[in-house]
Amino acid sequence: PESEVDSFLQKEIEATGKSLKDYEQEVVDVPFCQVPLDVLEDRLLGSVDLEKSLQTGETVFEPGLLARAHRGVLYIDDINLLDESISNLLLSVISSGEVVVEREGLSVRHPCRPIMIATYNQEEGELRNHLLDRIGIALSADAEPLSLEERIEAAETANRFNSQPGVVETEVEDLQEGMKSTLVFAREFIKDVTIKESQITYLCEEAIRAGVQGHRAEQFATEVAKAAAAIEQRTDVTADDLKLAVKLAIIPRGTQVTAPEDFDDEMQMPPPPPPPQDQMEDETEQEQEDDPEEEDQDEEQEEEAPAVPEEFMLDPEGVALDPDVMSFAMRSKGGQSGKGSLIFSEDRGRYIKPMLPKGKVRRLAVDATMRAAAPFQRTRRERASKQKPVYIEQSDVRSKKMARKAGSLIVFVVDASGSMALNRMNAAKGAAINLLTTAYQSRDKIALIAFQGEASTVLLPPTRSIAMAKKRLERMPCGG
Repeated sequence: PESEVDSFLQKEIEATGKSLKDYEQEVVDVPFCQVPLDVLEDRLLGSVDLEKSLQTGETVFEPGLLARAHRGVLYIDDINLLDESISNLLLSVISSGEVVVEREGLSVRHPCRPIMIATYNQEEGELRNHLLDRIGIALSADAEPLSLEERIEAAETANRFNSQPGVVETEVEDLQEGMKSTLVFAREFIKDVTIKESQITYLCEEAIRAGVQGHRAEQFATEVAKAAAAIEQRTDVTADDLKLAVKLAIIPRGTQVTAPEDFDDEMQMPPPPPPPQDQMEDETEQEQEDDPEEEDQDEEQEEEAPAVPEEFMLDPEGVALDPDVMSFAMRSKGGQSGKGSLIFSEDRGRYIKPMLPKGKVRRLAVDATMRAAAPFQRTRRERASKQKPVYIEQSDVRSKKMARKAGSLIVFVVDASGSMALNRMNAAKGAAINLLTTAYQSRDKIALIAFQGEASTVLLPPTRSIAMAKKRLERMPCGG
């Protein structure tokens, strides 16, 4: 398609006057590209090919990881630990479907429409909301726990794969071929799959009940429902397809999804008394006198109505009515307070990208400096009076932009007066020591202040030391 023509091919088409049909076509294997956590912007988007630029004297572009992932699989492990600047670049590429590079004398555009698969562990850090919103399906690995027999089978299969990978691949070859065939047929069926307006209304109402912001949830849910029908080779969306779409696309984005309360201990209301016998006989006679033609018309209308679940999976206040819903609500609903930010500098931290220096260069970015100077080596060598291996001018110099995590200062302010002061102080002491156990990684500092009446005392000044905290909090004033 013309929308997937990169800037290099577009220039060649304009120069030769050919069309896309005049070029030879080649079938290639689907690429699988993994993005490492420490990837730099140059490696992800592409940059100047230093060796070829030195040889030719012109700026030569070297494609990055996103160029290789086009029409393939882009895999990101622990996406929640990815650098924020890299995450923003991925968001831009996923939204626009193309990579645009405008720097170092380059002006390049090429398509990038991969299938992105990412994993993350919620205990290691939350996934940014704006990034999760762009991901179509979010599925918890623990949504359906394995039974004991299934866990044993999984462990044995993993052990056999480590020792005899070829044997295991042969055993699952038929299963993989069956899955491939299913997907091939599903891609053809999905062209004819239709979803009714009432079914889309159901998805929108579920999104509202879950407190979803934006409209991507119902859009992705619509696609999931159609895909579920296509996999089973159906052209109509059923109620089960809609329920699956709610679990995969709406629930993970919900901001109000809560577990249902336990009403087992509460007294149940007694059932209403039955109506009088005379009233029941009158209602029965009236039903028998109804026109049978109207009943036939009602049955026909019910048969023609699209399949929509009889009950919602969430109530108007966001409480989960379906017992399986909470397995898909993976995100913690807690706040983001205490989350450390980044400090950017030119001397300390991790090298994230090159930048034009502001004043004196503290850390030279050798790679970016060489890329900036590479296209001009031939002309500089011709006009130079003294021959050197590489000619670098002041305009080529690039410095390193470094980033390091900024720690937080957590201050406990405890009321040390009253009869319950001892319990409050012990709770604050335990919380402070528990937080200090991870202070080295998070670079957080803990402080504790106790107040009694109109006076206050700093029992623990800001520190990361567990030994200091235990020593100073060993004796704490209480009461009064």
